Amino acid sequence: MLKPLLIEIGVEELPAIPLLKELQNIEKKYLEILEEYKLISEFEFYYTPRRLVIYHREFATKQADSVEEFFGAPLAVAYKDGVPTKAAEGFARKCGVSLDELSTSVKNSKEVLYYKKDVAGKPSSELLPEIVNRWLKSLDFGKSMRWGSLQESFIRPIRWVNTQLGDELVPMHIYGVDSAKKTFVHRIANFDALDVDNIKSYFDTLKNGGVTLFQDMRALKITNDIQNIEKEQGVSVEIDEDLFEEVVAITENPTALLGSFDEKFLELPPEVIITSMKEHQRYFPVFKDGKLVNKFVVVSNALTDDFSEVIAGNERVLRPRLADGLFFWENDLKNGLSIEGLEKITFFKGLGSVADKIEREKHIALALFEKFDIDAKKEDLERAVTLAKADLMSEMVYEFTELQGIMGYYYALKAGESKDVALAIKEQYLPEGEESPLPSTPLSAIVAMSLKLDTLLALFSINQIPTGSRDPFALRRAVNGLVRIVNAFGFRFDINKDLKELAQNYEGIDFEKLENFILERIKRYYKVNPSIIEAVLASGERELLALGQKIEILDNLANSEGFDDVTSTFKRVANITKDMDLSSELRVDETLLQENAEKALYKRYQEVINTQHASLEEELDALLGLKPELDAFFEAVMVNAEDEALKNNRKALVASIYKSILKFADIKEVSI
Repeated sequence: MLKPLLIEIGVEELPAIPLLKELQNIEKKYLEILEEYKLISEFEFYYTPRRLVIYHREFATKQADSVEEFFGAPLAVAYKDGVPTKAAEGFARKCGVSLDELSTSVKNSKEVLYYKKDVAGKPSSELLPEIVNRWLKSLDFGKSMRWGSLQESFIRPIRWVNTQLGDELVPMHIYGVDSAKKTFVHRIANFDALDVDNIKSYFDTLKNGGVTLFQDMRALKITNDIQNIEKEQGVSVEIDEDLFEEVVAITENPTALLGSFDEKFLELPPEVIITSMKEHQRYFPVFKDGKLVNKFVVVSNALTDDFSEVIAGNERVLRPRLADGLFFWENDLKNGLSIEGLEKITFFKGLGSVADKIEREKHIALALFEKFDIDAKKEDLERAVTLAKADLMSEMVYEFTELQGIMGYYYALKAGESKDVALAIKEQYLPEGEESPLPSTPLSAIVAMSLKLDTLLALFSINQIPTGSRDPFALRRAVNGLVRIVNAFGFRFDINKDLKELAQNYEGIDFEKLENFILERIKRYYKVNPSIIEAVLASGERELLALGQKIEILDNLANSEGFDDVTSTFKRVANITKDMDLSSELRVDETLLQENAEKALYKRYQEVINTQHASLEEELDALLGLKPELDAFFEAVMVNAEDEALKNNRKALVASIYKSILKFADIKEVSI
């Protein structure tokens, strides 16, 4: 029989961010437990700040009956001279029956002891307490807490449990709470527990009590409210996705409202205002004609028809936040942008101060400036690197650490620095992730590369290498950033040769470990068949720009029609040359070419290598285009001829072709 099932776990206010981090696992973990208990059925999961809810429209009232089979030892082991052995006796005990009740079956071509028993399914009401308890214990919200005299812990104290199968209460005692047909609605509607006789009554009670249970409906309500504000006021509201999800998670009855603040605070850089509103108050910033205006959107959880006091209260709360920001801004402008004091801030134990890091970054930046020959002023580069960390001494960055670099940009402009210098200071940390923007100028790109390269070299010099998920200095992200920058700006940077040249001021670096670390990140960075990357790496290519280009080229070719046939031919080429030293000079004596097929292959190969190809892709395509001539060669020519000179000449021809392709990739490594 099927009946609806409701499971409501009532808690004190859930912190939004830990809940959202675990959100993707909550349903999955519950489903895994249902599968284990053989009670799988479709369900929906809802949450508000005060409850976690699972609802099955149809749930089996008992497990299905099943059959359990047990296979024991082979008969030759179970019986000796017709007498049961310990193996037989142990199997009978395991099955809970006598030896006479055992039978035999065939398994893996052997006759073995066998027992089958019918297992009646248990009532769901008996299993649900255990299921719910296991589900709650499986959830990982990071930190948890204990309350009262309980030894168990959860993200927040559990205050009520409401579990109903059909119209019947499922008795259970969880985290010190007995289940009951009760729930709590919005605190403004009613502070006390309300009786809910059945599941329909439960949903009606929440709705009438000011609780929008369904998170998708809360999200839609907030979206519609904001769109109405935009339309009525002629403004646009910037929706931060993470903040939006957090607001949905902390409200039961959301209403988006428009508030305002004193125009004098618009003197502040927009990032200061936006950060203050988002991080401290969970407000959304408002723009008009692309410019920040003195308004904000707050999502209220109040249950009222008059929101004037709610708006006024939020305006009062925001004002001192912005006043603090204005105070910091004015003080910092008086003090100016200075690196004085950075020598007292430790970058990392064993790596000196932030001032020391600046000097190392400057050395790298100047070397990259010469190498890449960009259209910019050398003095601007030196100035940008010198001032890049100066805003760490500002009061604003002390209060809002996430604004480092950004505040340096504004302070640099106010101090009369050039726009290029200020922009490089602002963009030094870019890119900060896969979706993050890149530096906007070559000068900024070099400053950003210098920061990342110094952090890599410095930490590897003291053996601070990321292990597992531990990566406190985001070295993996630094490598991804380097790859993105060189690809975007066309910088040629060799992770073997160039890194060693830049590392002259660093001691103790294991360059093999460093190169392997970078290559592991590259393998994860490019979203292609892993064998494509391995094939390109096997060519020995370590220059990042060329590496990316070759991976893209080979991936395109690998996805083209007929590539399997091409690889089969060139894998044969690789096998023939596997014992040859391809690093040595390979000579083909044209006078020793006897067969028409080898003459045709040699002629075509010479045409390919002596042609000026428009691109790397065209060159590789032309080399792989030797397949027909190679196939004809293998068909008509005996490579391992008895004449040693002929054999060596033919192998040299084949090896020369493979060596030319090996500049791009080791084709034999590709598996499609």
